[in-house]
Amino acid sequence: MKLSSVKQKMASEIKVEVIRKETIKPSSPTPHHLRTSSLSVFDQLQPEAYIPLLIFYPNNISDDVVNNIDHNSLFAERSKLLKTSLSEALTQFYPFAGEFEYNVSISCNDHGAGFIESQVNCPIRKVLDKPDFGILEQFIPIAMKSKSVEAGHLLLVQVNLFECGGLTIGVNISHKVADASTLSTFIKSWATIALGSASTASDQVLLPAEFGVAATLFPPQDVLNSPQPIMDLTRDNCITKRFVFDASKIAALKSKAASAAVPNPTRVEVVSALIWKCALQASRSNLGFTKPSTWNQAVNMRTRSGLAMAENILGNFLSFFTAMTTESEVELESLVHKLRKGIDEFKEKYGNGFSGEDAFQGIEGLKNLIMNDSTETYHCTSWCRFSFYETDFGWGKPSWVTFSSSEFKNTTLLMDMSDGVGIEALLSLEEEHMAIIERNEDLLAYASLNPSVV
Repeated sequence: MKLSSVKQKMASEIKVEVIRKETIKPSSPTPHHLRTSSLSVFDQLQPEAYIPLLIFYPNNISDDVVNNIDHNSLFAERSKLLKTSLSEALTQFYPFAGEFEYNVSISCNDHGAGFIESQVNCPIRKVLDKPDFGILEQFIPIAMKSKSVEAGHLLLVQVNLFECGGLTIGVNISHKVADASTLSTFIKSWATIALGSASTASDQVLLPAEFGVAATLFPPQDVLNSPQPIMDLTRDNCITKRFVFDASKIAALKSKAASAAVPNPTRVEVVSALIWKCALQASRSNLGFTKPSTWNQAVNMRTRSGLAMAENILGNFLSFFTAMTTESEVELESLVHKLRKGIDEFKEKYGNGFSGEDAFQGIEGLKNLIMNDSTETYHCTSWCRFSFYETDFGWGKPSWVTFSSSEFKNTTLLMDMSDGVGIEALLSLEEEHMAIIERNEDLLAYASLNPSVV
C-alpha cells in the first residue's frame, strides 16, 4: 500500500467530534474610551488570514491510573478552567474579543472569542506518530485563509480531548490583530492566569494601554483603507512537509556553514541557508535553468526599531529583509553570508528609526518580487525563541507545539524543538519541487523528514 493511501486510511480512521460551541466574552466590560482600537500601518499591511497554533499535552499519568480516571470529568474541569481564564485574559487583550472594521480599526465591543470542545477517537500518541497535517488541521477551528466574516471571531480556540486523556489546544487568531510575538504574549498571559498566579506575575501580563502604542507611532494610511489587490501566494498543488533538525545536527551544520565572513552563524541562518540551497537545486532540476532567487526573512521590529517602548508593542510590528542570489551553483557558506549581509544592511538602514512609509514601501517591493515570474521568491518566518513551550495551564508543559500546514507556496516556518536548541522547519512548496527536495541528500544529512514526536 502506498504511503499516501496509508495516510488517507489513517485520516479516515481518526474522527474529531465537536461536542460544544460557545462564545467566551471578557470577564469585565471594555471601558468606553477603549472601545475603538485603531490599526497601525503594520496591521493594515497584514493579510486577512488566521494564524494557526497547536499545543499538545500528553496525559502524563501512568496507564494503571489512567484506566481508573473519568476522562470526561477531567476534561470538563480543564475546559472550564480554560474558559474562565480566557475570559479574564480577554479583559486585558480586549481587541481580540472585538470585530474587524475593514482595515481601519477593531471595534472592541466584547463580541467575544469562539470556543469549541471536541473529542478524538484515538490516543494522542497515534497523532504524534509521524504527524499528518491533514489530521492536524482537524484540531484547529478554521482554515488559515479564512476571512473574519466567515470565522465570526478574531480569536478562536478548540480544545480536543483524546481517548487517553491527552489534550490538544488549537488556536486561531486573526493576523490583523496579532503577529507571532503578540500571540506568544497572549498565550503566556492566559496560562499565567489559569495557574492563578497573575497577581504575582504582573511583569508577564501586559496592560491594555499597550495596544494603542503601535497605531500612535505608526498611524494607519488612508490608501490602505479600501480593498487592496490580493497578493495571492496560495497554490492548489502546494504541499507542506516537516523537517526536524536536532541539536547535534544543528551543531554540525553551524560548523560546516562557518566561514571567515561569518565565523559564528546562528542556527536560524544555517537552517535557512540549507533550505534555500536545496530549494534552488529543486527549482533548477525542474526548470532546466537557474532563476535569480530572493529569500525574504521576517524581522521582529520590537528588537530592531531602536524605540525604547517597542519591546511590549502588541498587534503587528514586523518587517523583513531580502537576500538575493543569481548564481547557478551556491555554497552553504555563501548563502549564510548573504543572509547575514541582508540583516546587517537592514539594521544599518533602519537602526535609527523605522516609519510606516518604510513598511508600506517594503511591502510594495515584495509584491513586485512576487509578481515577477523571472525570480524565484522564498519567504521565511522564525518563531524560534518565543515561549510557547513554557505554556503551562496547570497540567504541565506541552510535549509539542506546531503550526498547521501553510497554504502559501515557497514559505518556511521555523520553530523551536522542546529543548530550545533544535529546530523544526515546516516547508511549503509546489509538489514537483517538494518531490525533489524531500530526497535531497544534503538536506537529509542534517534533517529528519517528519519523525515521530517523542
